[in-house]
Amino acid sequence: MASADLRDELTCSICLNIYTYPVTLPCGHSFCRTCIGDVLDTQEGSGAYKCPECRAESQERPALVKNRKLRNIAENIRSTHPEQEEAGIPSKHLFIYLSEHIFGIFLTIFDSHVFKKGHQVETLNEASEKKKEKLKNILQKLTSQREEVEKRVQNLEELRRQVQGKAAGVTERVTALIRDIRKQLEALEKRVLSEISRQEEQVSLRVSDLIRQLEIKKEELSRKMDMLLDVNTASDMLLDVNTASDMLLDVNTASDMLLDVNTAGNGVSVSEDLKTVSWSGINQRRPETPERFQCYQVLSSRSFSSGRHYWEVEGSESGEWRVGMIYPSIERRGGWQSVIGNNNKSWCLQKFYNKLYYMRHDSNYIPFYHSSSCHRFGIFLDYEAGRLSFYELCDPIRHLHTFTAAFTEPLHAGFGVYEDNSWVRI
Repeated sequence: MASADLRDELTCSICLNIYTYPVTLPCGHSFCRTCIGDVLDTQEGSGAYKCPECRAESQERPALVKNRKLRNIAENIRSTHPEQEEAGIPSKHLFIYLSEHIFGIFLTIFDSHVFKKGHQVETLNEASEKKKEKLKNILQKLTSQREEVEKRVQNLEELRRQVQGKAAGVTERVTALIRDIRKQLEALEKRVLSEISRQEEQVSLRVSDLIRQLEIKKEELSRKMDMLLDVNTASDMLLDVNTASDMLLDVNTASDMLLDVNTAGNGVSVSEDLKTVSWSGINQRRPETPERFQCYQVLSSRSFSSGRHYWEVEGSESGEWRVGMIYPSIERRGGWQSVIGNNNKSWCLQKFYNKLYYMRHDSNYIPFYHSSSCHRFGIFLDYEAGRLSFYELCDPIRHLHTFTAAFTEPLHAGFGVYEDNSWVRI
């Protein structure tokens, strides 16, 4: 009996089943959330919301408060008595509920169409017509609003078409402008290249004219140098004869002069008799020693620290070579500064590829023009007098140049060959 009473307390008066997600109205009555929601939906638009149990009214849709305790109890009952849930509610209760529910709905509809006491009652047809008129007005407003929206959509579509058309026009104009600019750039490039070629041709012609003029001037200077050399030869004949007689009377001929292989750079080849040095394109792979030159040079094994001495050398017609005297303290690995004649520790005669002679000391030089087929030279050293003279052994003998210096170290003969096919022989 107690269980039946408890079930009645947990039964929704709308669906007559145990509560499912029970909620409570402000008046205190509880219903299934779905059931009371459907009832309140039917009352919407009637002017008031009423509780199906006590008929308590509310102008606003009442708030539904979740009843967790009631839900927990209902779920326990449902889980412990599932057969009663399936059996349903007795027909007596269902009849009572349906009667009250239908009557409540009737009162709700009736109340919604009755004026206050003392006024005329409005029929259902009249109320229906008013509702229809109201809905018609709403429909007209909505139709008008829809037409307005459609009109705005059409305007926006037209605006989009206009924008697309303008964009296409701008794109076409920009493309045409770019094509025109490219054509102008190509034409400008052709004009610039043509002008550069024209100016290059003009400059080339002017340079060619200048070269021809310089060649003419060079030939003229060569003729003048030949004339001066002829005069110099004639004026120095007495000096040459006197010098030659002096050398024959009081001079030590260095006939035993040999090359010192220990000083030869790996780029030169020394003959077996130690009399000839020549340029070599093959690394000789000699052992590295402090005395060995890094450049294409070699010293004599003999040195001179006093007296008067004379020896002769023969040089190749082609290439570049140098012969002279060198202090033993010259830098052996100084690169360009260790070359004979390019420092203050050496004096030399240089034969250049253009048939010019240069007398060199400490990077200073004096040029001499040479056009004969003579390739033998004499070198005379007077150590105490500080004189070093060079002679071209032609017929007649020609004095080339005399260096004067106060010698402070012993002097070695030095030989350098710097190009292919160049050689010097003692």
